[in-house]
Amino acid sequence: MALLSAMSTDVQLHEQIGRALDLCVAALKRGNKLMFAGNGGSAADAQHWAGELVSRFNFDRPGLPALALTTDTSILTAIGNDYGYDYVFARQVEALGRDGDVLLAISTSGNSKNILRAIQAARTANINVIGFTGKSGGAMADSCDICFRMPSSETPKIQEGHEIVGHLLCDLIEQEIFANAKG
Repeated sequence: MALLSAMSTDVQLHEQIGRALDLCVAALKRGNKLMFAGNGGSAADAQHWAGELVSRFNFDRPGLPALALTTDTSILTAIGNDYGYDYVFARQVEALGRDGDVLLAISTSGNSKNILRAIQAARTANINVIGFTGKSGGAMADSCDICFRMPSSETPKIQEGHEIVGHLLCDLIEQEIFANAKG
């Protein structure tokens, strides 16, 4: 309850959600894609949110170009073996990302090396970055265009906050792009 209460009164968080929505919708309307990356529970969130956009969230509509960089075991293990685990997302951003795409990078600590390298790769490729992290923000806080810092230092609470914001973004993106498609 404390997390929800803190999030519901966080004016900066509300403003960031609006900016993130604008960034994602603009990218999708240009024909770009959203890429998601995270480790552990954050990998599950990455896959979940990409699935909501590619399939559907609240109503039937065309799929949106979204990709979880956490799902291809052959790519993940090849990069991990050849370059090291710190590069599993950065190499994919380099290979798949294009100018104008958006990377949604999730790290509860804000210090996951593979997420930080993915953010660097995105920056090099002129890809906007939306970060999801905890209260401190970690090293990624200043590297993102928008950084959602959940008002907690506890990993489970941070993840709960991420899920709320991620779901909200999926809902708002769907509504914004397909406002007239609801049946």
